[in-house]
Amino acid sequence: MRKLDAKGLTGSLERFSGPGLVLSAALLLTAGIILLGSPAPLGTLRAFFAGPWSSPWFAGNTLDGIALLLTASLGALISFRGGCFNLGGEGQIYLGGLAASAVLLAGGGAFPWLWLAPAAALLAGGFMGFVPGLLRRYSGADEMITSFLLAAALNPVADYLIAGPMRGAGANLLATARFPADRLLPRLLPPSNLSLSFMLAPLLVLAAQLFFSKTAAGYRFSIAAAAPAFARYGGVESGRYRIPAMTVSGALGGLAGYFAVAGTYGICHQGFSGGLGWNAIAVALVAQAHPLGLFPAALVYGWLKAGSDSALLAAGLNFETAAFIQAAVLLLATVRSRAGAKAGDHV
Repeated sequence: MRKLDAKGLTGSLERFSGPGLVLSAALLLTAGIILLGSPAPLGTLRAFFAGPWSSPWFAGNTLDGIALLLTASLGALISFRGGCFNLGGEGQIYLGGLAASAVLLAGGGAFPWLWLAPAAALLAGGFMGFVPGLLRRYSGADEMITSFLLAAALNPVADYLIAGPMRGAGANLLATARFPADRLLPRLLPPSNLSLSFMLAPLLVLAAQLFFSKTAAGYRFSIAAAAPAFARYGGVESGRYRIPAMTVSGALGGLAGYFAVAGTYGICHQGFSGGLGWNAIAVALVAQAHPLGLFPAALVYGWLKAGSDSALLAAGLNFETAAFIQAAVLLLATVRSRAGAKAGDHV
């Protein structure tokens, strides 16, 4: 019994120390890169780490980006827990936001845009996740390839629609017309972009945590991917959750797109997803597929991204340096995730 208790304690410590090690390494790497590569390292460090919180406007924008990361990374995490790897998140966010925009621009005052817009985003993103899940379930096609290729095929269609049929009249940007003010998500800290999504995203993460930790369906969902042989022994078909995992993952990506267009921007412009789908994968990897781990992972990763932008503007940090810092976090998360998987194989 003592051995089991010690093993359980070790597993718990490993669960919580893993993300901390990745995030600490990322912060130290960031500081080292700035000290070595910036002509004014102290000013750049100050802009990088304090800039995102230096005013209500900067803090609100930083927290809004974290809310988008939470939603999108929860989608990536759901696919991981279901035994899949969704590489189509960027397209699911983009097409979900576009579908929501079409609804927000349609109809009159009585049009039920309040629930139809997020529903359209969920359906668009969910469909883009459903197709790769279906192909994986019944034909064995790798969902990483099919989800990526589907997104790559539909993103140019979205670009065409935004720049063509849906483009706002007289707009200088490649964007739709601005949405009516009464159809936007309420702003929590104007004039920043912080919107109601900052309150909704944590609720989604907590709901996922309750589902996986407190329900039989959540247990079966996880065990089917984590231990397929054990799941089959218990009467649970290991592949049955791949379609739901990819569908829900895509739907959450679409919802993140809705939060972006209706909360952050108030408009749908070309390329608004801006790498959010790829950043979400990094956050989910840092969290090691534990919903509650998304909170510190999204906070630090969002802080790093906002700090890169702040240092880029205020202290002249090279754009390549900022991109390298974010790529290094993804690399550290991937290495850590792979190391954890190998360790799990020997337990």
